[in-house]
Amino acid sequence: MTAQGTIVEDEGSAIFALAAELYPICRSITGDGVRETLAVLGRHVPIETTEVPTGDAVFDWTIPREWNIREAYIEHESGRRIVDMRNSNLHVMSYSAPVRTTMSLSELKPHIHTLPAQPDLIPYRTSYYAENWGFCMAHRDFEALSEGSYRVVIDSTLANGSLTYGEFFLRGEREDEILLSGHVCHPSLANDNCSGLALLTRLAQELSRRKTRYSYRFVFAPGTIGAIAWLARNETRVARITAGLVLSCVGDGGGPTYKRSRRGDAFVDDVMTHVVRHMAPSGSIIDFSPYGYDERQYCSPGFNLPVGLFQRSLFGTFPEYHTSADNLDFIKPEHLAESYRMIRAAIDVFEHNAAFVNLAPKCEPQLGRRGLYAGVGGDKDAPANNMAMLWVLNLSDGTHTLLDIAKRADMPFERIRLAAERLAANGLLAPKA
Repeated sequence: MTAQGTIVEDEGSAIFALAAELYPICRSITGDGVRETLAVLGRHVPIETTEVPTGDAVFDWTIPREWNIREAYIEHESGRRIVDMRNSNLHVMSYSAPVRTTMSLSELKPHIHTLPAQPDLIPYRTSYYAENWGFCMAHRDFEALSEGSYRVVIDSTLANGSLTYGEFFLRGEREDEILLSGHVCHPSLANDNCSGLALLTRLAQELSRRKTRYSYRFVFAPGTIGAIAWLARNETRVARITAGLVLSCVGDGGGPTYKRSRRGDAFVDDVMTHVVRHMAPSGSIIDFSPYGYDERQYCSPGFNLPVGLFQRSLFGTFPEYHTSADNLDFIKPEHLAESYRMIRAAIDVFEHNAAFVNLAPKCEPQLGRRGLYAGVGGDKDAPANNMAMLWVLNLSDGTHTLLDIAKRADMPFERIRLAAERLAANGLLAPKA
């Protein structure tokens, strides 16, 4: 393995370790679990948190009451606990109202959610905007419940408080921004979205050590309502967003999948289509739809921002989705590393895409006398590198960018970029004025 490959694999292990640290935290769209999650991320990059009070209007939505929970369990009259949140955060329906009572099995059953088609798995269920309470359990265990009375305890609070989101902003040479966003609301779902949060945090660390052309804004917000709140608080600033990506489900072995922005032909769509095609030929590029993750908020018609969605397996299509099978065994460091490498490749395009001018445009310049043309056999990359230089020279007329050339040549952007750097260093190419 090359040194660069080793570095990327090490990044995969580091991303996995951070995802594993996030996994046990009980998160929802508000509450201390979100704050704890942001505090963990904040040990790696300086995250600024914003609290949006309960009752605040954010466009057509209202910030709900804050939810916190200490424990939740169902105990049979025999003293045996059949469900206990201490064993899995998914056992309690998120945003469950407090309850402390005793009831019969027939009274309890309507409050229990299962997956009959996946009898060994615990489902993930929520009730954010309608006050309710409930539990989730494996259907096989549900069918084994015996008659008798059951002690039901959900020690939670629903009270005025706030919704919390976090941001990390990295100022570049330009005010134009690249937006990178992930949702922080799902409890104990490793792929959806401990993986995305961990990858974005690791990426923020790397970029903070570099001098960048663009400014980068990382947003860690609860799904839907958090992105809506962020947009409501930043409405006058979003015009600076040149490109954006929402990341989730980046740790499994499927895909990868890129979902285009609402515009369909934005710069980010060109970049990600090119990256997926060359780095994961079996991946998928799908059109925008108004369902999914927070790309649908960023791409709502009143904003129409150039923001796409990057995942491995597409949401809702893999059997582990929103179940207890989306655990730390489901995500792998090697898949996280590959996702990280692809997002880094996209950023490389953002940072280095430019138009150049051929300074010797009349016929081909003699590359051999400049030591640029590899005429000796044995170097397996030589033919592709030679062809990359010829493409760059031919299309560098001030109207084609490096990405345009990479697409036309059907070559990875990095190969075209390196060819341009070599030609410029030898006085054959100059940036367009």
